[in-house]
Amino acid sequence: MTDAHTRLAHTAELDARTRAAAKALLHDVFEGDLTEEDWDHALGGVHALVWEGDELIGHASVVQRQMLHAGRPLRCGYVEGVGVRADRRGRGHGAAMMTALERVVRTAYDLGALSASEDAAAFYEARGWHLWQGPSAVLSPTGLQLTKEEDGAIHVLQAGAPLDLTGQLACDWRSGDVW
Repeated sequence: MTDAHTRLAHTAELDARTRAAAKALLHDVFEGDLTEEDWDHALGGVHALVWEGDELIGHASVVQRQMLHAGRPLRCGYVEGVGVRADRRGRGHGAAMMTALERVVRTAYDLGALSASEDAAAFYEARGWHLWQGPSAVLSPTGLQLTKEEDGAIHVLQAGAPLDLTGQLACDWRSGDVW
């Protein structure tokens, strides 16, 4: 790893310059496929920020959501907006951010969850995240709706709650991508 350092901060502690830098970084990482809703989903929780000097080269956040599993509501640390600048990948920055956020998940939540792209799935699985094998759903304004398009992409990190990875997992409603 280079002279980079990882810092944890709540959204409320991020100044306008840092928020703008994080949003621009994620816009580049996701090749322009970052919507305003995607950015909004990454706010309101704890951010792991990787800095090289005064340049932001990595971002990830964990936000609180509610999941429903086996008839129980669970407090979930949901990971959002994970990305490292293209020219800084493969140097351990993603692992450093996730190590920091996984500590937050394990100490503050019943479980962790995230929706991973096919390219990123192996990274999370190597870190101890488990692919959710059961059906996924969302508690929408009109009731429980299956989210079959997300099946095979949701990963969970066990924290305090017992989980049946083959059971149904339902997330709370939000605009945009629900997972």
